[in-house]
Amino acid sequence: MLSRALSAYVMGIDAHLVEVEVDISAKGLPHFSMVGLPDAAVRESRDRIKAALKNIGFAFPLKQITVNLAPADLRKEGSSFDLPIAIGIIAAEEVLPLACLGEYLLAGELSLDGRIKPVKGALSIALEARKWGMKGLILPKENGAEAAVVSGIEVYSMKSLPEVVEFLGGIAKREPFTPDLETAMAEGSFYEEDFSEVKGQEHAKRALEVAAAGAHNLLMIGPPGSGKTMLSRRLPSILPPLTFEEALETTKIHSVAGLLGNGQSLLTHRPFRAPHHTVSDVALIGGGQIPRPGEVSLAHHGILFLDELPEFKRSVLEVLRQPLENGTVTVSRAAATVTFPAQFVLVAALNPCICGFYGDTRQQQCTCTPAMIHRYRSRISGPLMDRIDIHMDVPAVPYKELSGSCSGERSETIRQRVTEARERQLQRFGGERIFANGHMKTRHIKKYCTLSAEAHHLLDTAMQKLGLSARAYSRILKVARTIADLDRSGDIHGHHIAEAIQYRTLDRGQL
Repeated sequence: MLSRALSAYVMGIDAHLVEVEVDISAKGLPHFSMVGLPDAAVRESRDRIKAALKNIGFAFPLKQITVNLAPADLRKEGSSFDLPIAIGIIAAEEVLPLACLGEYLLAGELSLDGRIKPVKGALSIALEARKWGMKGLILPKENGAEAAVVSGIEVYSMKSLPEVVEFLGGIAKREPFTPDLETAMAEGSFYEEDFSEVKGQEHAKRALEVAAAGAHNLLMIGPPGSGKTMLSRRLPSILPPLTFEEALETTKIHSVAGLLGNGQSLLTHRPFRAPHHTVSDVALIGGGQIPRPGEVSLAHHGILFLDELPEFKRSVLEVLRQPLENGTVTVSRAAATVTFPAQFVLVAALNPCICGFYGDTRQQQCTCTPAMIHRYRSRISGPLMDRIDIHMDVPAVPYKELSGSCSGERSETIRQRVTEARERQLQRFGGERIFANGHMKTRHIKKYCTLSAEAHHLLDTAMQKLGLSARAYSRILKVARTIADLDRSGDIHGHHIAEAIQYRTLDRGQL
């Protein structure tokens, strides 16, 4: 008897339909074979399925069983095929009607007692099921909330294999999972860390506001303990709330990586990723034998924070150039070539020198020679620095400010200004396929960065007196455009240019 069930496998962040064919024949010796390029985890499902069927009271057929995973030319991996294979065997033994198998897409890992365990990529699988017009999707209970955010398809979350058999056989009726999307999206506006907790550093907080408003990459320079990490961790709290489409795309990446909590439906907070400086280029950019998303993709629509930037290996920093430029990263391996989204704001931090106290006479005298400082700074390549719009000093906070009772603005207040500035940019760039000032190219700068006479004169003077480079010129215009948006100004005026020049510490030679 032949049965056909439908499932899916995830490659990159997208799922692809798989037809699970099960043929059971009484001729020949008992044998269980699996074809269709299964990996080790899929091949091991034979033993899990045998034990699960036996422990739920189903007499495993001592016959010749052949399982084919089509299309046969693409490698299948993971444990999500356990459930469709088990259901296919039961249907081939005529316990279930064959017609019902073509209406539902199934995915889930089986435990030895018949329970269904969660799988990775449930959101991607739900999108694929909707694409093919499936009547419904049957998943483990823990994946129900995640998959149900996809509209247009019914999601049934099950705890055990007997529940699936009873449902498909028409013995028991179940209601599809209904997520509470309004509550989930509302939770995205609440952050535990707030800007009001930061003492002092008003100049740095203003620079972070500008970076958030224009999606500008940012570099902070300051001695140890000056608050660089503290400020960076609060940057997501002032970014505009995730839209539903952004939340869906971000959740999709984290689902494939297995980073969603059980029962979590959507990732509604802006991601904040802070890899250690010993991270490898594969872990940062993504890859592996079967390509998996790296830190740059996990930071999609959020923040990638690199602390102690010069301590990262040169090869690791260089792989950041493509995602910073294109917002995507392409990973090519023998098994497949996969493109991952990677639209993030880079926030980096470094000490002014090896010992960390160059220019800070209040705490400790710097012991580094000029040659040592030069070698330390030169670990960051010019092409990477070209992609960072804002450099700012973060000095140590004086005791008077630390001990004071005065608190700064709350993140919610700053977020309102940032959101308004972003909305103005979306209106300006309608049809341009860019969404923030930080993504502007040369043609956009010429078109949208209109300077007043005062601003022209000030920028000309700064270029000559401070010896600013051509790259600094473009960065100043982009940042000034964002400052003008925060100021609700159509043109860029002198005080906007003056503030933007202050955010080019390295180009002014005043590190």
